[in-house]
Amino acid sequence: MIEAGTEPMPPDWPKAGDEIRAQNFGPFTREALARYAAVSGDDNPLHLEPHAARAAGLAGMPVHGMLIFSCFEPLIMRWRRDLFIARLSGKFLRPVLAGEGIRVSGRVMRRQDGSRPELILRLTARGPKNDLAIVGEATVLYEIPGPLG
Repeated sequence: MIEAGTEPMPPDWPKAGDEIRAQNFGPFTREALARYAAVSGDDNPLHLEPHAARAAGLAGMPVHGMLIFSCFEPLIMRWRRDLFIARLSGKFLRPVLAGEGIRVSGRVMRRQDGSRPELILRLTARGPKNDLAIVGEATVLYEIPGPLG
């Protein structure tokens, strides 16, 4: 039996500098943007109507930022299934347009050992020309597998 607050370190606990292998998402089609708008409630014409995007000075309809942002969770979970995302934040740097895809990746910036093992991850989403679209940070905690895990 393990006492609360004394979780053992996993034997393969990542260290600062470890990389999270990149994963591709997309391309994000107009249909995907319409579906995301319907479920998220973000039906801003900028994302759905080419003339609205052009009027805003864009070459095409931008993919919803939160749709791109949502790609970080499967990246982290594919890397390690024993983590819990406690905090996720990001800065949107440039739009990704309908028809384009992204490449997300990450790196361990800091490791905290102790009563509740924690990692700070730097996450990036890059557009088709390898340009930064989002820079993010996640705080992830080690989850001891439960009886169903």
